Amino acid sequence: MMSPTTPQPVDLMIEARWVVPVEPHAVVLEDHAVVVRGERIVALLPIAEARAAYAPRERVELHAHALIPGMVNAHTHNPMTLLRGLADDLPLMVWLQQHIWPAEAKVIGPEFVRDGVELAVAEMLRGGTTCANENYFFPDVIGATYRKLGFRAVVGLPVIEFPTAWAKSQDEYFERACEVHDSFRSDALISTAFAPHAPYTVSDESFERIRVLADQLDIPVHLHTHETAHEVEEEKKKSGLRPFQRLQKLGLVNDRLIAVHMTQLTDGEIAVCAEAGVSVVHCPESNLKLASGFCPAEKLRQAGVNVALGTDGCASNNDLDMFGEMRTAALLAKAVAGDASAFDAAYALRAATLNSAKAIGLEAKIGSIEPGKQADLTAVRLSDLETQPLFNVASQLVYATGRHQVSDVWIAGRRKLADRVLIDMDTDAILARTRAWRERIVAG
Repeated sequence: MMSPTTPQPVDLMIEARWVVPVEPHAVVLEDHAVVVRGERIVALLPIAEARAAYAPRERVELHAHALIPGMVNAHTHNPMTLLRGLADDLPLMVWLQQHIWPAEAKVIGPEFVRDGVELAVAEMLRGGTTCANENYFFPDVIGATYRKLGFRAVVGLPVIEFPTAWAKSQDEYFERACEVHDSFRSDALISTAFAPHAPYTVSDESFERIRVLADQLDIPVHLHTHETAHEVEEEKKKSGLRPFQRLQKLGLVNDRLIAVHMTQLTDGEIAVCAEAGVSVVHCPESNLKLASGFCPAEKLRQAGVNVALGTDGCASNNDLDMFGEMRTAALLAKAVAGDASAFDAAYALRAATLNSAKAIGLEAKIGSIEPGKQADLTAVRLSDLETQPLFNVASQLVYATGRHQVSDVWIAGRRKLADRVLIDMDTDAILARTRAWRERIVAG
């Protein structure tokens, strides 16, 4: 008689009432376990089978929770978390030119960037976000801070046509971009993307250099595009082209392009995005707050475009809450499309996870709960009064769940949040530094 198979040793087994893997699409698995060895998921199977097959070093039992992939915030300016609420209720260009840029000029530097990112990471982890696509100055400091905190990020390499505290000339922007890219080339958690600010602040010459270097370095291009009608009209006056047409002419409309906002689109431009493999990052709450317009998210989805979700920065949102972003995106898409079935809950969750991972080039690593992928995971408690009764898990996650119901978070198999408590982060120190920055910003 053969002896029973000895259970395999593993590092972690998370047993959940529901697992929402995202891939396959719209599937909810009841009473399943996610098994982790090192950084990776090695199995997803019913709890009874997992207990028979594996001997975990640590077992976490989540009897009233949904386990979902860690959410991926596909467009952020996280150092700007320190500017939260500074200049609210203003149109984009007034907000940017008369308030945000002047305020930044007074305080921007490595310490501001470091402390802003740390505050943002604490907020994101408490909201179930495990990866951010970052777009700000001092990317060397940004990347080093994310690395220190064990948070996954794509760090933008900024390019803009005027001098800043980060670089004084076009050549310096590119030299420093390449240096930062090289410094994170083999990092497990940090990768890079070119981050030209917008068509109205970046020249044809810089875009051409970016196109060549992005191909050589095999990295994405992360760009604010068609954010407002004003932007489109100004470009037409200047070049005779819509900004998206100009990007096409320069060879940037391809599967490397992460086009953020895209509130002003023709049907022809949507078709081009689908054919070229462009990813569109929808930032509904920022667009609503700045009255920038409505991204045609459902039209993009129906055309086959990869639609991702981002919060934008806290200066224009004013939070990093991806649960709120999912809900707003789903509701807004229905109103814009005139269709109550548009951008359904399962798709909203996919947009915040796997689609966002795909936009930033990380879909092979993260964004879904599948064997072989990194164990970036978020546990959401659904037993609260506000999420009862429960008929449909995906609907509840998108339409009724708040980020305060996130209980536990793992990145690459390492727990970062345990029963709402941040691991290896000093919340009191973060708050003290944040208050000090507020006083400095107010003092001018």
